[in-house]
Amino acid sequence: MRQLRLLLLILAGLPFIAKAQNGTELIKLSDLLKVKQASSITLTDDGKKLAFVVTNIQKDDRTGEEDQYFSQIWIAQTDVQGSARQITWAKESSAQPAWSPDGKTLAFVRIVNEKPQIFLLGFDGGEAMQLTKIKSGASNPVWSPDGKQIAFTTSFNAKEYANDSTLNPGKSGTPFPLEKPGRGNDALQANGAKADPDGNIDQIRAWLAKNEADKKAKVINRLQFQGEASTSGEWTISHVYITDITPESKALPVTKGFFSFSNPQFISPTLMMVQANLDSFNTPDKSQEQALYTVNTNGSNLTKLTGAKDARHFNGALSNNKKFLAYLKGRAQFNTTPGLVIMSMDGKQPPVEINIDRNKSDMVWGKGDKYLYVSTPSNGGTVIQRIDPLTKQVTVMGSLNEGISSFDIKEDKIAYVKISVESPYEVYVGDAAMKNVKVITELNSSWLKSKKLVIPEKHVFTNNAGQEVEYWVMKPANYTPGKKYPLLLEIHGGPSAMWGPGESSMWHEFQYFCAKGYGVVYSNPRGSGGYTEAFLRANINDWSRGPASDVLTALDKTVAEGWADTSKLCVTGGSYAGYLVAWLLGNDQRFKAACAQRGVYDLRTFFGEGNAWRLVPSYFGGYPWEKTTYDIIERESPINYVQNVRTPLIMFHGENDLRTGVISSEQFYKSLKVLGRPVEYVRHPGATHEITRSGNNRQRMDQMLRTYEFFERYIIH
Repeated sequence: MRQLRLLLLILAGLPFIAKAQNGTELIKLSDLLKVKQASSITLTDDGKKLAFVVTNIQKDDRTGEEDQYFSQIWIAQTDVQGSARQITWAKESSAQPAWSPDGKTLAFVRIVNEKPQIFLLGFDGGEAMQLTKIKSGASNPVWSPDGKQIAFTTSFNAKEYANDSTLNPGKSGTPFPLEKPGRGNDALQANGAKADPDGNIDQIRAWLAKNEADKKAKVINRLQFQGEASTSGEWTISHVYITDITPESKALPVTKGFFSFSNPQFISPTLMMVQANLDSFNTPDKSQEQALYTVNTNGSNLTKLTGAKDARHFNGALSNNKKFLAYLKGRAQFNTTPGLVIMSMDGKQPPVEINIDRNKSDMVWGKGDKYLYVSTPSNGGTVIQRIDPLTKQVTVMGSLNEGISSFDIKEDKIAYVKISVESPYEVYVGDAAMKNVKVITELNSSWLKSKKLVIPEKHVFTNNAGQEVEYWVMKPANYTPGKKYPLLLEIHGGPSAMWGPGESSMWHEFQYFCAKGYGVVYSNPRGSGGYTEAFLRANINDWSRGPASDVLTALDKTVAEGWADTSKLCVTGGSYAGYLVAWLLGNDQRFKAACAQRGVYDLRTFFGEGNAWRLVPSYFGGYPWEKTTYDIIERESPINYVQNVRTPLIMFHGENDLRTGVISSEQFYKSLKVLGRPVEYVRHPGATHEITRSGNNRQRMDQMLRTYEFFERYIIH
């Protein structure tokens, strides 16, 4: 662990100087539509070819609607620079590429009749062939070791599943109590009676059930009934299926029952590993546990590999020789950093725990299973940690000033998507030590050559809790020494998100405001991800004062550089950051104008209206009806300081945003209107919480432009 800290400190200390790219054209709002995103990197077993997905924004010729997202699959040869080329062209997007073991066929997923289906594309010529025609859809294809079969996942409505004699022979009830008051475990089953509102109780129930099926009523008994865009009483379960690679083959279930299974991986042609929320005592909504299991491909002998009560054992990655399993182990709650465990599949060796105090995502075994490679967000970038399971030695690969968003390793090759300020997405190939690296795409770098980009300058300070806080400063694109400029404080959400030069979602917004003559400062206050678990949990019972102190200190230190106009300070942020913006305005009067996006303003209301409601018990230790928790969330809720707000404020919320919900934003806005304060409230019809990241592109542009226009009302320079 000491070596890891040393390496991170060395990488963090590398010079990263504020400068502008050599081009002369400033970033425009419409440049948002030019950004292409690469994802889902996968290499052939011999490491000679790679496939990846490219998502761009273009007009939909079928509907005439502009600015729609389309994803297509590209391939390249790892040893041939400039060999990257698009291989799927259908109007429907293609995604989730998976190479056959011999590297001659690519499986991928495409939407057919509104359902995902698996296609096969051979490299001996010919068109893509549709493999599956599953009513419930097919996703996440995984090849068997012999290349003769493909496993995939599919999802079912639980009520339909319960009443399907093929899927649920005997039409059995659930192994756990359903939460329909006064009914038993068979409440999902149809009673077979004729629907009649004037009939007996069974006929009345059949009539009511028909109303539900016809979408005339939503009956909600579930705890987790809010999606991202709508509420639903329906319950969905996912299962693993397997099929031969011939179109006439019938797909057969590997898993069954009323629990959800995912992440299938072959141990052998007849044995698989799956991940499940299997718990016979709780409904899946109430149990956040996850465990790893083995199961025969014919569906028999489901056996737990590893799992524990009130814990998550997840993201399993089998070694190439199938002798070892790496997985993440953590508590079933937010704001924790899961541990990394490596266990032997035969159980003859004790599990090995690798101490990397960062969140972890993709895990890939290298050649000969000598190393395990794990991606981790760290200090503003995302790096790959190369782990030697025998010595537990950890080597950091990559830069904290950049981000690796997807990667794969086969033989002596690594392929990855890198995010940098100079280009938000490009694909790179190098050797397994990430040396001799070359870029194989020009997805964005080509059109960015003429642009004048601002490179952020990294700084660090020690906060009032003795923790190091990192922040980045971007001067205006046409900065001239001696002049004064508006300064925009950008705050991230989460609250456990992490910003930095290796994070892509804010790339365009930061560059846009710099092009408009603003300086930008952003930071990772206490509670941010990408650091230690202690730092991640440093905002427990303190969403406001501690993090506010950190972001304001970053602002103050930027102002102290002497080029910012203190009469033209602005602040913006979304989600948790919308919350923190509102709290700041009720407790600080320094800002000339502010923008709060899709925020939470009353934590009591948020518990009921947001699908991220579990943040309340995770961060504040209980529920609103409990006295201790009630007192904390009253203290922490911005609505209780609304009378102090005098800063001009524009508020945004998506009409269909159920992650945070819209009620408390209406409450905050209405309160300010009653108080006679300068406030404007913008709702985007149909938009969800993801509006600024993957939402309607016209609405994404609308929100950014309205923010700029609102600021300009008060700080015309």
